[in-house]
Amino acid sequence: MNIQDHTSASDLTKGSITGTMLRFAIPMMLGNLLQQCYNIADTLIVGHFLGADALAAVGSAYSLMVFITSIFIGLCMGTGAVFSLQYGAKDYEGMKRSLVSSLLLTGGITLIINTLSLIFIHPIIRWLQTPAEITGMMHDYLLVIFIGIFSTFLYNYYAFLLRALGNSIVPLAFLGISVVLNIVLDLVFIAIFHWGVTGAAVATVISQIVSGVGLCLYTLYRFPIFRLKWKHIRINRQSIREIATYSSLTCMQQSVMNFGILMVQGLVNSFGTAVMAAFAIAVKIDTFAYMPVQDFGNAFSTFIAQNFGAKKFERIKKGIHNTLWFITGFCLCISAAVFVFARPLMQLFIDANETEIIAIGVEYLRVEGSFYVGIGYLFMLYGLFRAIRMPGMSVVLTVFSLGTRVALAYGLASIPSIGVHGIWWSIPIGWALADLFGWWYYRKAASRLIPASSLS
Repeated sequence: MNIQDHTSASDLTKGSITGTMLRFAIPMMLGNLLQQCYNIADTLIVGHFLGADALAAVGSAYSLMVFITSIFIGLCMGTGAVFSLQYGAKDYEGMKRSLVSSLLLTGGITLIINTLSLIFIHPIIRWLQTPAEITGMMHDYLLVIFIGIFSTFLYNYYAFLLRALGNSIVPLAFLGISVVLNIVLDLVFIAIFHWGVTGAAVATVISQIVSGVGLCLYTLYRFPIFRLKWKHIRINRQSIREIATYSSLTCMQQSVMNFGILMVQGLVNSFGTAVMAAFAIAVKIDTFAYMPVQDFGNAFSTFIAQNFGAKKFERIKKGIHNTLWFITGFCLCISAAVFVFARPLMQLFIDANETEIIAIGVEYLRVEGSFYVGIGYLFMLYGLFRAIRMPGMSVVLTVFSLGTRVALAYGLASIPSIGVHGIWWSIPIGWALADLFGWWYYRKAASRLIPASSLS
């Protein structure tokens, strides 16, 4: 089967290295920036129309949602990595087998997560040390979000499949429609209908249903490789094992990453509503700032995987070199911009009279935001190890980084003279230590996977 006869997939094993990666990465960058607009819109509208308590509730719920959705996003990412390797090797029959296996595994696990989230919603809110005055609002927001969580899985599943084939344009288009719809519905449900935080949640869920169902139907219509007939519904043990290995490890990486953030959120909550509100805003700005380099790391991973499957090792070496320079330059520019504009960025989300919240957020952004190059290198390393069939190392790096960060955050914050400032400083320290370990391990392990003639 010639997949190129039926799709607009892109072969990343040919052409200019930097140009190829950028053409593939830019739609992914735009797509994830749009994805952040879901929560940016909620934060902006909630902050201005409903006040600091509602903002704290939505912000704390966001950290929880990032953790839960990271589980099935990790599963989808693992599936995408397998598809990239098979596509690079032109193993189209293997792709059919992987599609069946991935649907069984990732779809089933997502349904289980959805059910458990609804059952344990009250214990989860208590575990996050949520202040009593915002518990009700947080519950109302999360209940609606949990009900619609499967649509988020649906979008991410098909988005990662298409990106594995080099197509990042179609997911971007559907996400763009969804984001615009989300912003409009936010304004209608909160400003006009006065539904409070529940309105923000309903707007998000409706928008995610549009993007998830829409992308699914479009993909099945335009990409015949993803259509399954009864004869394809067979359990292939080797395919199940491969998908399970990759998906479980990438899922573990994503969930561990966000579980660490969730633990930090619990610590932040213990410092009161002002710190919670500041952290909710600053994290949105923070994520928005370094999201492009995260997406470039994912595009880099697909590039490496396709070339690794095609055994183009010299092209891999050049891709690593070019990506290092790109990430370094981009992160330094973003760090400088966030440092200079930290205060006006905070004031986009909260009234200028909330001076305490703004001051706390500015400090966070200027401490943590000065070191974006650290997380940029981490995203690159995560993608590299996934692509060269070492996804377990991505998990190790994640545990290393977050373990250091969480331990430092709790340790430093417990010192009265340091307090909440220790939480901010623990983040770049964790990045730096993980970067050093990751690069050391790559230089040690690469010789086993890439011929010596291809190494610098």
